[in-house]
Amino acid sequence: MNQKEFITNYDFKFKKKFGQNFLTDDNILNNIVKSADVDRDTLVIEIGCGAGALTKKIIEYTDMVIGYEIDETLKPILNTINANIIFDDFLKRDIKEDIKKYNYKKLYVIANLPYYITTPIINKIITDNLNVDKIVVMVQKEVGDRFSAKPNTKEYNSLTVFINYYFNVNKLFVVSKNVFIPKPNVDSIVICLNKKEEKLNVINEELFFKLIRDSFTQKRKTLKNNLKNYNFNIISEVLKENNYNDDVRAESLPLEMFVKISNRLS
Repeated sequence: MNQKEFITNYDFKFKKKFGQNFLTDDNILNNIVKSADVDRDTLVIEIGCGAGALTKKIIEYTDMVIGYEIDETLKPILNTINANIIFDDFLKRDIKEDIKKYNYKKLYVIANLPYYITTPIINKIITDNLNVDKIVVMVQKEVGDRFSAKPNTKEYNSLTVFINYYFNVNKLFVVSKNVFIPKPNVDSIVICLNKKEEKLNVINEELFFKLIRDSFTQKRKTLKNNLKNYNFNIISEVLKENNYNDDVRAESLPLEMFVKISNRLS
């Protein structure tokens, strides 16, 4: 049974609160999985399985698939798929506990992420220290642009810096809003996050991440205004050494500058 048949046969009602938009284009589903380069040694985490269209594609490449789906009314179709589907909120799960029984060499996340919780999901993957090798996800195009944004652009923000500390970000392809049921208001994009083999040397990661968050608290304010609770004399020294003045905004600073400032403050 495919997604369209399931929707018809079970009179499935889409739930806006779960951000449900089912992808119906088979070629795009194939391209997502092929882009991830999954093999039999790969454990794949899928978040938001929907009616299982992407799940079915993933299990063609690996027997190790663990999916998370919050909507239990999707059980009739998802229980027919040979994958471990957990009907629970991904954000509330102990993922390390869920995956510890698997013997895998690589850990990937492949998903069509619900737009409304994309950022919390990415944050959880990183902060739970899952050691994910690759993330291939479809997200709202605007969000994908933010992940790969460059300094001095309106899309560049704290999440951009956060993600680029851990991953190399690549945009793969845009997906039209017309290939979803129901049709969303915006287009999507598939992005690939590859774990960096060598991260920049950060002395104190807790301070580093707090510095990033605080620097972007009010994006249109200068770094000096946003970081009043820090020793700005030290920050000013680092800025001047790297040809920035005290009136610079966070959106103008690359990842490397936040590392330098954080390490000097440490």
